[in-house]
Amino acid sequence: GPVVGSWYRILDWLIPGNTKVVAVKKVILDQGCFAPCFLGCFLAVTGATNGLSVQDNWSKIQQDYMDALMTNYCIWPPVQIVNFYFVPLQHRLAVVQCVAIIWNCYLSWKANRM
Repeated sequence: GPVVGSWYRILDWLIPGNTKVVAVKKVILDQGCFAPCFLGCFLAVTGATNGLSVQDNWSKIQQDYMDALMTNYCIWPPVQIVNFYFVPLQHRLAVVQCVAIIWNCYLSWKANRM
């Protein structure tokens, strides 16, 4: 929550406005920068907290990262276009958290599958 909320404030500061073009720019930045980094960190932390060795964790990340990223790109860009274009900043996190319930179930399944 706090990381994503801060990210949205940064996006609004970097790319101010509420037009379709602005929404697309925010989605490109969100999905091109934030999503790949956040996903990699999530998988790394999950592997570490599951007690994987550094080598096993790296192997698991290599195995799961691209598939999870491609799934991310099927789900999040449409959600974020709607979110950035129609939803005021103060409500964006709530919208994302509703979708994130399903997304986090998928990520947990992916990260904990051996």
